[in-house]
Amino acid sequence: MVQFKTPLEIYKLLPRSNCRQCYLPSCLAFATAVLKGEKRLADCPCLPAETAALGDGGNGGRASMDRNMEEVFQRLQGEIAAIDLAGRASAVGGRMVEGRLAVTCLGKDFLVGPDGTVTSECHLNPWVTVPLLRYVLASTGVAPVGQWVSMRELADGPTWNPLFVQRCEAVLQRLADAQPHLFADLVGMFSGRRAAPVFDADIAIILAPLPKVPVLICHWRAEDDLESRLGIFFDRTADCHLGVELLHTLGVGMVTMFARIGHLHG
Repeated sequence: MVQFKTPLEIYKLLPRSNCRQCYLPSCLAFATAVLKGEKRLADCPCLPAETAALGDGGNGGRASMDRNMEEVFQRLQGEIAAIDLAGRASAVGGRMVEGRLAVTCLGKDFLVGPDGTVTSECHLNPWVTVPLLRYVLASTGVAPVGQWVSMRELADGPTWNPLFVQRCEAVLQRLADAQPHLFADLVGMFSGRRAAPVFDADIAIILAPLPKVPVLICHWRAEDDLESRLGIFFDRTADCHLGVELLHTLGVGMVTMFARIGHLHG
């Protein structure tokens, strides 16, 4: 496998047609995603097999992503150590418990220590802990307003929306189609609640992956000639607490958790 050092090295291999069949807005965005480990060369449908094989690293891409996330997590730990956690508790909707900041995520308490360590009864992974620490550091404290928007309607959302659709909404849709009991499980296990009909969806539930960053999940069942659909919506204030890239990261972490539970229950 070729070890690329810059997005430009990857970009030169691509057709540079910006066809968007990879669900990203441009070939340069795709090249950047490949370098980060979020995409493989083979995900470009226009590349010949021999070119795509240059980036075939098996699970190396995912391992690289996890390493990058771990590095970001360690940097955020250092930033947490430099702030007054108690002074941030009110803004982020948390509370202090024996010198640690308790933040309730999906109904479970995550405890952030003065040194940036995170503990919880839940399985911890950087796809959840990185957005959590950034939320503690950067949230403006604005309360949700109950106006639901798609990823593409947030600041910088159009750039990230194709990847969000692919890695979050499409994955959760397949899971929901295969397991009709999924939404009841999510409500019961993650302190969710049923919402009044929204956007004419057949099912709508609200979850809180972070106290002031609720998400609305809507599912439309297959009917006649129409395929099923699923959408994940954010409160309009979501980007007052996290940048859109970390909202995407939070979505991936959340959906990955649901998929694992669905697999166990399936």
